Amino acid sequence: MCDYSLHAVASRPAEVGEELITTSFRGTSTRGFASEREPGVAVCLLPGTELAFAADVRYDSRWIWTKTINSRVGKFGKIDPLVPERHHDAIEFPDGSFVLVTQLCEGQRARVLQLPVTQRTPEKAAPAVETPAPRRQPVG
Repeated sequence: MCDYSLHAVASRPAEVGEELITTSFRGTSTRGFASEREPGVAVCLLPGTELAFAADVRYDSRWIWTKTINSRVGKFGKIDPLVPERHHDAIEFPDGSFVLVTQLCEGQRARVLQLPVTQRTPEKAAPAVETPAPRRQPVG
């Protein structure tokens, strides 16, 4: 899923193994993930998607300077999804901390390690077909 502020930007779902780059999208004040081949297309992640960053993750803090998380792996998720009109997309790190995707510094590379398992809707069950019992042959 992509954050609410990216609804006006072309988007597509992430694929396992692809390399993404953090970027700002033209016409928005939001950062997110894109492919270098398609820099104007937001790559949307499902909650639970696992990412491996090429370096320790850097993000803009609420203050003037940039901070670093001493981790290169994280899992995509949502923060306060019921609060309207705010950014929800975030990366959760092994230590339990979260960073909003829109706060990630531009130009960071991340590889999609694994997508979450999604439940499939059960297909219509085929009608049960009775198999006739085998005929017994008389012995002797």
